[in-house]
Amino acid sequence: MNPGSANIIGLGLIGGSIAAALSSRGWVVHGGDTDPAVTARAIEMGIVSDADNDPDALISFVTTPVTSIPETARTTLSRTTGVVTDVGSVKASVCAQVSDPRFVGGHPMAGSELHGLDGANPDLFVGATWVLTPTTVSGDEAFRVVAETVREMGAEVMVLAPDRHDRLVALVSHLPHLTAATLMGLAARESQEHLPVLRLAAGGFRDMTRVASGSASIWIDICRENREAIVGALDEMVDGLSRVREVVSGGRYDELLDHLQQAREARANLPGRIADLEQVVEVRVPISDRSGSAVEIFQIAAELGVNIANFEVSHSVEGDAGVLVLIVESQSRDLFKGGLIARGFRPVVASIT
Repeated sequence: MNPGSANIIGLGLIGGSIAAALSSRGWVVHGGDTDPAVTARAIEMGIVSDADNDPDALISFVTTPVTSIPETARTTLSRTTGVVTDVGSVKASVCAQVSDPRFVGGHPMAGSELHGLDGANPDLFVGATWVLTPTTVSGDEAFRVVAETVREMGAEVMVLAPDRHDRLVALVSHLPHLTAATLMGLAARESQEHLPVLRLAAGGFRDMTRVASGSASIWIDICRENREAIVGALDEMVDGLSRVREVVSGGRYDELLDHLQQAREARANLPGRIADLEQVVEVRVPISDRSGSAVEIFQIAAELGVNIANFEVSHSVEGDAGVLVLIVESQSRDLFKGGLIARGFRPVVASIT
């Protein structure tokens, strides 16, 4: 994309990092924080140009606490002409309250142990997954602008329905944080009687509990807004630990070995980034000029576990159709092609090299 103008509403860790990422790439970034001192510091750092939002900005990012996102997003939509997105880690409640073709929900899966502008990093999103949660109301052009902007910051786009996002994030983000906090609480209580216990905390313990060092205050809002999904994930975790307890208590070590081996293999198979062109293919999909057609293709990719490394939309001169060009892993070509055909699309797959 050609660098444009962007607004950032809220200059914490994520908002500050978005401002830093875009300004370092030539964008003119406007924005502020409820704390005037934070706004002044962001201007001093050079990551925002001023504290006034640009009414004609191409895109506005709402990076406030999750409970305030809907009202802030609606206000931003009423005061600007461009696209509006947010970065909240809970999406169903936000998307249900912000119904506008210019709004696309979002959630960057990135963070830091540092807080606020102290952790602002222009490369925070490089290689990170940035989930977008458009609804049937969201326009394709709004989706394109948000997707291309976050890609410009180095992130990889994944599209999920808002409620599915909340269920999955409860498992892979919210549950690990609560688990880490609980584990740290157990160790802290043990250390009251056995002082060396925290000094014995080696790499595995430190790696597992790292997320507990994040900002505590935001988790109250997250647990309030995504309570049902989080409780469900906690129930599954409790059941899983109970089964492991029974295996260990009963001395069923062959079963324990299988459990640990399966976990090891699953961990090794976590998806990574695509390394070179020999590992990817180009998929061209004709799409109609209707709201949601491009979004549907991204949702199919997410459902099938297909990693989209890059994409672009080519519009026809007639203006009533276009082609969505995607770069995906070679090993996913048949799965993705079959899934698209099953949903009525006519994909054409070709190698790049």
